[in-house]
Amino acid sequence: MELGTKENVKLTDGGSKNYLLPFILIVSLFFLWGMAHNLNGVLIPHLKKACQLDNSQSALVDTSIFLAYFIMALPAGYLLRRWGYKLSIIMGLIAFAIGAFLFIPAADYRMYELFLLALFIIGCGLAVLETAANPYAAILGKPEAATHRLNFAASFNGLAALVAPIIGTMFILSGKSYSEAELNAMAEVERTAYLMEEASSVKAPYLVLGLILLLVAVVFMFVKLPEIKESSNDEETGSKRGFFAVLRHKHLAFAVIAQFFYVGAQVCVTSFFIRMAQQGAGVDEKTAGYYLGIYGLLFMAGRFVGTFLLRYTTANRLLALYAMVCALLAAIAVLGSGMVVLYALGGLGFFMSIMFPTIFSLGISGLGDETKQASSWLIMAIVGGAIFPYMTGGIIDISHDNTQMGYIVPFVCYVVILWFALKGYKLRTV
Repeated sequence: MELGTKENVKLTDGGSKNYLLPFILIVSLFFLWGMAHNLNGVLIPHLKKACQLDNSQSALVDTSIFLAYFIMALPAGYLLRRWGYKLSIIMGLIAFAIGAFLFIPAADYRMYELFLLALFIIGCGLAVLETAANPYAAILGKPEAATHRLNFAASFNGLAALVAPIIGTMFILSGKSYSEAELNAMAEVERTAYLMEEASSVKAPYLVLGLILLLVAVVFMFVKLPEIKESSNDEETGSKRGFFAVLRHKHLAFAVIAQFFYVGAQVCVTSFFIRMAQQGAGVDEKTAGYYLGIYGLLFMAGRFVGTFLLRYTTANRLLALYAMVCALLAAIAVLGSGMVVLYALGGLGFFMSIMFPTIFSLGISGLGDETKQASSWLIMAIVGGAIFPYMTGGIIDISHDNTQMGYIVPFVCYVVILWFALKGYKLRTV
């Protein structure tokens, strides 16, 4: 998901230089943070098995990353102003890499708390990267093509939604699953060896990811990036109005709520996808992992189709239609059985694809020089990804490990989004 926003910035040199290499580097960041997010769908069921967790405990993977986003949303903007975009990107990459490298000792000691710390550090790095990369992608070229550049860069985030689950399935998931009774029947040495083998499978992928991140950081160090200067309008606006004052625009306040529920729904669906496919459709762990990759492909396809359809309808109408379909598909996922459950999950990927940018654009509509403050609120709303998966895990645990019951949470989220698309988006100011 794209959690940054286009800021009121410009190139200080004002020249028409060749920005191809800087733009390629910025686009690579979209792909890298997409990999981090979309590996979680594999990581959650895997660590549940390796560290012997219940469902709500395993959902703390999401809580760690998205809580870091929430905490870093405002400090990231401060770091950009103090350090500049290039240094902020380098430091974000280094923090991302440190978190990835921490997976190695976490796996060696099979210590879930250390995994969570690693993921929190990764989340802090991602927050800085996303806050910096979006305005850079928008500014590197002709102003009239800024939206096109952002959509092109975001497509690599969608590509990661396809690639990450496939890589995670190939190199992290073992395909071995034992019930609690079968584990208890094992000899202690055999049981420990199995759990350590499961935990250790994350080391190689995250080591490679960390090394790639450091390599990209080194490239950023030696490549000259165009200098970017922010307009003073945003600072003047911020000094005149408090941070909370922008919420007097009711459509923005409702957009923040809708975004909170949307991010929660998206993360719930991907986080419990593999276990849902195993229980609801009866497929094995490896097959479920590859289906998660197909879900990512449908998510990417849905974004292109949705962008095309927006030429022929309004954003709120398309959002209402997609939210209605998602609510129906979530209900099918809860009540259905067999492959129809997997088809419903794939459909959710397709129809959720346009929700984040659409809610974002409806929320900042008509705000003028208050757009930057409004954007900060919409970015902070991603904390829904830290809360709703934990709630979903709790419902699954209460329902005696019935994963399908947990998808009641995304269903409720889609109903809230539907209300926003029908009523809450309308411009109103108190």
